[in-house]
Amino acid sequence: MCPSETQELNPKTPNSNIDESGQPLAAASEDQGNEKEEEPSNSNLVKTHSIKSVILEPLEWLQMLSSRLDSTFVLGVILVYGLSQGFSGSFFKVVSDYYWKDVQKVQPSAVQLFISLYSIPWVMKPIWGLLTDVFPVKGYKRRPYFVLAGVVGAISALFLALSGNLAVALALGFLIGIMTGVAIADVTIDACIARKSIEIKSLAPDMQSLCGFCSSVGALIGYSSSGFFVHHLGAQGSLGLLAIPPAALIALGFVINELKTVDDIQFEKKKAVENLGTAVKGMCKTIQCPDVWKPSLYMYLSIALSISTHEGQFYWYTDPKAGPAFSQEFVGIIYAIGALASIVGVLIYHKTLKDYPFRSLLFFAQLLYATSGMLDLVFVLRWNLALGIPDYFFVIMEECVSRIISRIRWMPMMVLSSRLCPIGIEGTFFALLMCIDSLGSLTSKSAGGMVLHLFHVTRTNFKNLWVTLLIRNLLRFGTLALIFLVPNADHSSLVVPFDILTKTANNSSRRDDDNLQLVPLNEKLEV
Repeated sequence: MCPSETQELNPKTPNSNIDESGQPLAAASEDQGNEKEEEPSNSNLVKTHSIKSVILEPLEWLQMLSSRLDSTFVLGVILVYGLSQGFSGSFFKVVSDYYWKDVQKVQPSAVQLFISLYSIPWVMKPIWGLLTDVFPVKGYKRRPYFVLAGVVGAISALFLALSGNLAVALALGFLIGIMTGVAIADVTIDACIARKSIEIKSLAPDMQSLCGFCSSVGALIGYSSSGFFVHHLGAQGSLGLLAIPPAALIALGFVINELKTVDDIQFEKKKAVENLGTAVKGMCKTIQCPDVWKPSLYMYLSIALSISTHEGQFYWYTDPKAGPAFSQEFVGIIYAIGALASIVGVLIYHKTLKDYPFRSLLFFAQLLYATSGMLDLVFVLRWNLALGIPDYFFVIMEECVSRIISRIRWMPMMVLSSRLCPIGIEGTFFALLMCIDSLGSLTSKSAGGMVLHLFHVTRTNFKNLWVTLLIRNLLRFGTLALIFLVPNADHSSLVVPFDILTKTANNSSRRDDDNLQLVPLNEKLEV
């Protein structure tokens, strides 16, 4: 009760602290003070609730995906994209760079060509896809290939780390072996993702967001720890740690849910041959559809035309004379912060961009991608120092911008790829689309190696490195002219004609379905 109200109620004693009933007014004053204190208390509750919602929202999202998609499927995505691709890929990138530079002492142009050969297992993804789709092992389509991926990756990593001085060709073979394990696991889980994207198309962007988030978190851990291990174990010793993710894949092969399809081995072999013919025919028919080959061509060209000059930049980063001479730990930190920025890119896409049409989204993403590439040119020409911006600050800023835009550019391509796959051969066809992307990556890295060699960028000569970066950026801008190849559909629209999707499914309906994830009937009706 305020003082003015007290005076009106008790005019005889306007300044008294006792009301007419003889009760002290101190209690009223305390109530008034408590009311004033309630406001900040309520605001604190709102803030606490907001913080809890930020923490709980991703957990609730994961719980929703687990309930609708099967928890072991979500576990498989986390292990394959988070541990196998995210951690292994990032750790492999830094450690192998130091391995070629410090142990094998190879020129950057040669390393760039070697790196292009890492794409061979990814180019072979249609073969892995055919194996997982039509060649089950003892009735299982997915489990055996997770185990195979783990065995190949673990053996390659251990031999590379424990074999001492290796010939360049043999070392390259083991490094390709590590990537082979990652590629086989990737195509196996991608088959599941592609099928789920068709069966529950409303969750297709969510599944890609989960893949991107897990990959970024794994990359963050891999990059942040790579410099430490290279410094303390050496590049070759650190490669032995890459046997850990394959071991997790072997375990995944035994725990992931999959129903056994066929018990009769002879019948299984006969069905495999029949399914192979169906899959090949379905792939040929689907890839001839303009709604499929046009976006596939765009994805290839957008990757291939962005030639990679990574090795030239890496050698320059670590050069004590011509470059900024970044330490091993700081190189890992640069990439780790970039991985954190990738998570931001995933969140931006998931929260604000996933409902935009593919063509508009990819056009502006490519435009930003080309523009951000100019930051590399500014750094190599040392214009950042002329502007008073320190090297360490500028390179971190450039890495963050580049990673965010790259992730935003990449994710709609993955969603679009998953939407192009016919039911029944979704693993094989998604692998074919990823093979096209891998061919683009191989082209990009090979062309980058040739450009570095053409402009005489070596271990100690970086005079023309800026020219290679300028060529790369101009090619990125040129890709904008190809955007008409991308369909102007949104993420929930039917990209491929319905008859293409269903004919393949009808042809394969007589054989056992892929039972890795059990889908409720009401969700199948969403197709």
